Amino acid sequence: MKTLIIAEKPDMGRTIAAVIEPKAQNKRSYLEGERFIITWAIGHLVGLAEPDHYDPKYKRWNDADLPIIPERFKLWPNPRTKEQLKTIGELAKRCDRLVNACDAGREGQLIFHYVRQYLKMSQPTERLWISDLTPETIRRGFDTLRSDQDYDPLTRAARARSEADWLVGMNASRAFTIRHKTLLSVGRVQTPVLALLYDRHKEITAFDSETYFVVQAAFNQQDFSYKGLWQGERITKREQADAIAQKVSGKPGRILSYETNESKEFPYRLYDLTLLQREANGKFGYPAKKTLDIAQALYEKHKVITYPRTSSNYVTEENIPVMGNVLNMLKQTPAYGDIANGADRSRVHKGNKAVCNPAKVEDHHAILPTPKRPGTLSAEEQNIYDLIVRRFLSHYYPPAVYNNHEVMTEVEGEVFKTRAKEQLEPGWRVVLSAEDGAAVAKEKGRKKKTEEPTEEQEDELLLTDRPFNVDAGLPVNCVEALALEKATKPPKPFTEGTLLKAMESAGKSIEDEELRDAMKQTGLGTPATRAATIERLKQVGYITTAGKRLEITTKGCAAIELIRGAGVELLASPEMTGRWEQRLHQISKGEASDEQFMQKVKQFAEMIVGKVRHQRPAAANLFAEADAGQGAKGKGRGTSRNGNKSSVTASSKGKPANSPHQASASTQRRVTASDGLVNASKPVRRLSGGAEDHKSTTSAKAAGSPAVIAACPRPGCGGQIVEGKRGYGCMKFREGCSFVIWKVQGGKAITAAMAKALATSGETRKVSLKLEDGSIVPGKWKLIDQTKGSIEYIPAE
Repeated sequence: MKTLIIAEKPDMGRTIAAVIEPKAQNKRSYLEGERFIITWAIGHLVGLAEPDHYDPKYKRWNDADLPIIPERFKLWPNPRTKEQLKTIGELAKRCDRLVNACDAGREGQLIFHYVRQYLKMSQPTERLWISDLTPETIRRGFDTLRSDQDYDPLTRAARARSEADWLVGMNASRAFTIRHKTLLSVGRVQTPVLALLYDRHKEITAFDSETYFVVQAAFNQQDFSYKGLWQGERITKREQADAIAQKVSGKPGRILSYETNESKEFPYRLYDLTLLQREANGKFGYPAKKTLDIAQALYEKHKVITYPRTSSNYVTEENIPVMGNVLNMLKQTPAYGDIANGADRSRVHKGNKAVCNPAKVEDHHAILPTPKRPGTLSAEEQNIYDLIVRRFLSHYYPPAVYNNHEVMTEVEGEVFKTRAKEQLEPGWRVVLSAEDGAAVAKEKGRKKKTEEPTEEQEDELLLTDRPFNVDAGLPVNCVEALALEKATKPPKPFTEGTLLKAMESAGKSIEDEELRDAMKQTGLGTPATRAATIERLKQVGYITTAGKRLEITTKGCAAIELIRGAGVELLASPEMTGRWEQRLHQISKGEASDEQFMQKVKQFAEMIVGKVRHQRPAAANLFAEADAGQGAKGKGRGTSRNGNKSSVTASSKGKPANSPHQASASTQRRVTASDGLVNASKPVRRLSGGAEDHKSTTSAKAAGSPAVIAACPRPGCGGQIVEGKRGYGCMKFREGCSFVIWKVQGGKAITAAMAKALATSGETRKVSLKLEDGSIVPGKWKLIDQTKGSIEYIPAE
């Protein structure tokens, strides 16, 4: 009988067949040769069954049926690929041995074993474990096949991950959806990631920008010029800054101290998948999923890079000779010939721990080019390939060498500091492309490439490749001095690149690369799944994109606040999920019990259901967009089941408002959970504005001189309230005023007259508000926060 080889995808199967059975006959869904039959899974052919496959009653979402905890998990075929599954079953009957040739990782292991379990295939099984699809590697892989039983711990970890996600996702999503009557997607990994976005959004909206001043002086010494920043306590008054500038301008000075030291900058680490996705997002704006798809094509279709779904930045000793072959190939290419021929082969060896570190290589080594010369690549494929090749080549070059200068200059008793970083030798930086060289030049003064400089560091560091020469013993002259106005900046919104970095360290800000390596097994998700998690958040309407920025929607904000409000904060905890990922990793290494892990997951699912069951239901308008003209992309649409009743929520669609001064750079109105919750004592509707909510004033200014409604009630402001497209805001938003009254509050329109009354007298005339149950309640809108413009509806006594 023959051996059945099951690859993960058709391209992989055909590539393997071309090496071990070059004369195999193509049977469309498989290839058959003299010894081997090669077929493929086309991704997940089999998955965990939906609840209604256990009991038809679960088709309806009823609170009484929760939690759903199967005694034994059932498998169910993917209806779109049932024919391929049937084909595998028929082929297996003709074979007495199996080879698992799915991706060498946790998910590949799961795909194969779900198929094997569902089809009841009991043949002895071996595992093909390779990191690229070149013929040499495939032959070597088949020469060193191992028993699939050697990978049992990895299989148990894969099953535990899948079942844990099912238990948490299925029960939590149903519990929150039933309780709050709108479709709320909750997941073991996606919810903590959403919490990262929510917390960053809150930091941005709560940020109060402060104006400060710096004094910059220009100095001459003989024929050399340099600049320095005044040293002292932060200046908050322009008069003080102007006085210092006038005091020193045109005056002689002296150098108090001049220090220099030499430093070296070594090449950046080889790529793992997350690092590749981060840098591709930063340079090209590619979403994480797009970078993964391109890398998979370079691996599977073109075979010009090694396995991309890796978490390692290092290689093993056995990779060193292959890397030498890659270097030889690159020397023959027009694009990389010059820099490859300038490479020093002796720099990459088993003693170079920045490259070869077997202790930090687990399932797969870092992403590398293969010895296969690339053919025709698309522009996007070439971009990703170029990143990988140049990173690879950089390690064959010496470190860049710098001379760091620090000068303290005194004029009229005032001290100015100058920091300069002078490049002495470019070293490995000659490998960078022209665009990278210009971009990285801006980063030379940072401790790490990804580290953000402080505002002061940004101003005071001079980057130069020209000689920096001052003589500490000679006088200097202050040519001029300027008082420059600055403003403190809020945290930056997440991009996919910076979110991936946060996911890698479970939300902790870690710049030390060794510590980041230690955190890799406690991150959110895995390199292979992080892109899918971000895409999922987009699909369910929790986040949108604006350029490179990721923005949390109203529904996303509400989801996190409801989850935390239910008392299940752990469900949204990045650190907790990171520890779960660490435990799964320990299971895959045989260091922890999958049974104990699953028992705790089941208890957690039961706890979630119990907590949500006692939570106060949210008002329907909590999930609605506050303005039909906002820039939601409409992905928040979904149907929720609650017994016989179904309810649909939809995100409103429209064009995003442009707002250059908006602190959160958001295109959607943000609300808090309290905005739509009914108070037990009286039905109050509270909505709050914030610094991010000034789009109204921006659009009003764009249209010309807006009509003034009233004076701004913010204490000490002195500005004026004007009507904008979506609200009534203060014209002094650039000076930091965050007052704004939204035009739509709790589903009711706030007119200009009402806004004027709120701003001048603090309340409106008596109006009526319709509640969720249809009843009409008379009352007044009252201004409750003169700083932000928050208002609430107070029913009449």
